[in-house]
This record gives sequence, structure tokens and C-alpha cells, in this order.
Amino acid sequence: MPDTHLLSLIQTRRARVGVIGLGYVGLPLAMTVARAGFTVAGFDTDPAKIVAIEANSSYIKAVPDAVLAEQRDAGRFSASTAFAGLADCDVIVICVPTPLTKHRTPDLSFVTQTCRDIAETLRRDQLIILESTTYPGTTDGPVRAVLEETGLTSGTDFFLGFSPEREDPGNPNFETSTIPKVVAGDGPQAAELVSAFYGAVVKTVVPVSTTATAEAVKLTENVFRAVNIALVNELKVIYEAMGIDIWEVVDAAATKPFGYMPFYPGPGLGGHCIPIDPFYLTWKSREFDLNTRFVELAGEINTAMPRHVVSRLAEALDIRRGRALSRSRVLIMGLSYKKNVPDIRESPSLKLIELIEGRGGSAAFHDPHIAEIPQTRAYGALKGRRSVDWDEEAIKAFDAVLVATDHDDVDYAALARWSPLIIDTRNAFARRGISGDSIVKA
Repeated sequence: MPDTHLLSLIQTRRARVGVIGLGYVGLPLAMTVARAGFTVAGFDTDPAKIVAIEANSSYIKAVPDAVLAEQRDAGRFSASTAFAGLADCDVIVICVPTPLTKHRTPDLSFVTQTCRDIAETLRRDQLIILESTTYPGTTDGPVRAVLEETGLTSGTDFFLGFSPEREDPGNPNFETSTIPKVVAGDGPQAAELVSAFYGAVVKTVVPVSTTATAEAVKLTENVFRAVNIALVNELKVIYEAMGIDIWEVVDAAATKPFGYMPFYPGPGLGGHCIPIDPFYLTWKSREFDLNTRFVELAGEINTAMPRHVVSRLAEALDIRRGRALSRSRVLIMGLSYKKNVPDIRESPSLKLIELIEGRGGSAAFHDPHIAEIPQTRAYGALKGRRSVDWDEEAIKAFDAVLVATDHDDVDYAALARWSPLIIDTRNAFARRGISGDSIVKA
């Protein structure tokens, strides 16, 4: 049987919940938990986020200002950089980044530091849940080890679980409460508590047998996407050489009502999940003397796409405009990694800028959702560059426009009139019935 006192607190919504990491996963989760009737304390190391929250100004599109204000005014949500407040929390959910190092190995520094912060005030009858994507064996391995350095024991004194985040920024059809939640605990008592907690805040809970299984579920979801995107990216290159339109092929194939699922090519992978998560599995598999050949090949193909796109750009500039890329000004249309969101994590647009300028060209960007490039881990030199104004004269000053992200709130018909050469990596124009000699698919 689970800890009856903690279970009762969860079932009656009297448990105080702490959410560590108030980004694209943590803030929507905090709002969902608060709207379910719990009192939630948010924690983040970034003071700017706390200032924005206290002004009821959400920096996450999935969380409207009105929702943030509603929960704060009701006293169900507060935020702080002072992690000492974790002592008052009965349930603590970890939603911090798990990036890769430059050598493509897992970087758990954010997770382990967070666990050390929790350990400072860890007490009996607390439930700790990791949501950050990671390799199988993290929750009952390094996470448990750090917490048990306090002298308290998982499954006896405190309880530990894992539930992979499943957010899809920009998708209006799903929100945190409606996406089925895979859950697992470190032992039967923890499993019962984790299921009870998420069962109180989301519509569907999917229990699995171990935390390692739950960790593997998340990796499997994103490996599936990465491999299929790599397949269609490779097909794009092949069909391109044959004079066949990959988008027409995929759309026609998608009419088959069974045995096929459409994936679409692009200029490279972006976001925190698909470019990163498969390599967590690759790294872990080496412990068992196994190679993830399929996964690594997919990574190679997807990583190569920005170079392929820039080669197509250079070729089009030469043939259609008689200009070398080294003497050209190129406008990247869309900086974020996917349409309709202000999120540049692992965005291929940043790599495209680097590659264009590495070949002597000049690159700028326009994005209706991003005014300025913030500090990034890999592209610090680009920090501070601002989005070019949406203006006919400004657009015409570029030798080519490269559509990397197909935001809906862009006037593509006007762009087709203004630009002498467009490299379309998203089929943005054909999907809108816009054609022209200036448009090249890549």
C-alpha cells in the first residue's frame, strides 16, 4: 500500500505541488495542476521568468496571460528562484533541460543539480517525479543516488517516479490535460502515488511497469519520428535528382487508408526532442555493447540537410541569378524550429545562417514570432540580431529568400511578388496554390 497520508493529500487536492523549471513543459504543467485544484509553487533559476510571472505576463504561448493571472489571483500559483520553498511541497516535479554535450553524450547536469537542490530540503513523505527526457535507468540510477545521499531511502522515506513530458508547442488540438500521461514509480508504492497524482490532473493515465520502461517510451516516440523524417529527407534528395516532387509523392501516398503515415521533409531537425533524444538511446546502448545503427544513420541524414539546402541555394543563385553565394544577401524566412511558435531550440535556421556566412554570403532573418536572437549554447555569435522588417523595399534588397519555417501569418503571395528568388524547404507556396518561376523547392 502507498503512503496513506501522502495519498490522501493527493486525492483531496491538499498536496502542495512544486514544479521545477518553468519553460515550455513546466509552466503549462503548473497551470494544469493548479486548475485541477492543487496549490502550485513554481521554481526557476531565471529571475526574468519570475518577474514576468509576477506581472501576469506569460512567455509561453500555450499559457495565456489570463490563465496565469487567474491562477495567481486565486492563490493557486506562485513562482520563485528560492528553492528552499521545496521543503513545503508534498509533490515535486522536475522539468529541466536534458541537452547533449558537443560530443553528443547526455548532459544530465541540470537534472543532477536540481536533485541536489531538492536534497537540501528533502523530507519524508515527499513524491519526486522526473519529467525530463532521458535514457532508461536515470530515475532509479543517478536521480535516486543523489537523493539517497541524504540518508533517506526511496520507496520507504520518500517516493520517486517518472512521467515523460508530451508537449507539442503550437498544436491547438492538444493541451497538457488532454494528452495521455505515461507514468511509472520506483516500486509499487511510488507507482500508486504517481498514478494518483497525474490521475487528478489529466484525463488519461497510462501506467507502465518500471521507470526505465517509461523512459524508454519517450525515447521510442522520438526515435520513431526522427527515423521517419530521415527517410523522407533522403527520399527528397533522391527524387529531387529524378525531377520528382517529394511533397506530391507524400500527399498522394497519404491517401492510402492503411499501412502508411505521412512524414514531410525539411531543412533539418529542430526542437528539444527529436534532434537530441535518439542520441540518449545511442549512448546508453553502448553500455550493453550494442550499436544503434538505424538511429545513428537517421541522425546523419537529418544533420546533413542544412548543407544540402545551402548547396541548392548556391546552385539556384548561380543558375537563375548569375551570382555566387559569396556575393549574395540571403533572407531566412522563419527562425523558429516549427511554425507558429517562438521557439528556436535546435532550430536549423541558425545552422543555415552559419553555413551561408561560412561560405562568404550575408544572412539575415524575418520571423513574426521572434524579434531578436537570444543567447544560445551553440550560436552565441548570432545573439542580438534582429528580425528584418516586413517591408517590400527591405525584402527586395535580398538576392534570395530561403523559407525555413512556414509560419501561417506570412503573406506568401506578397513574398512571391517581392523576391527574385525563393528557396522553399517547406512546400509553403504550393500548399497555398502559389506558383512562379522564382520559386525553387529544396
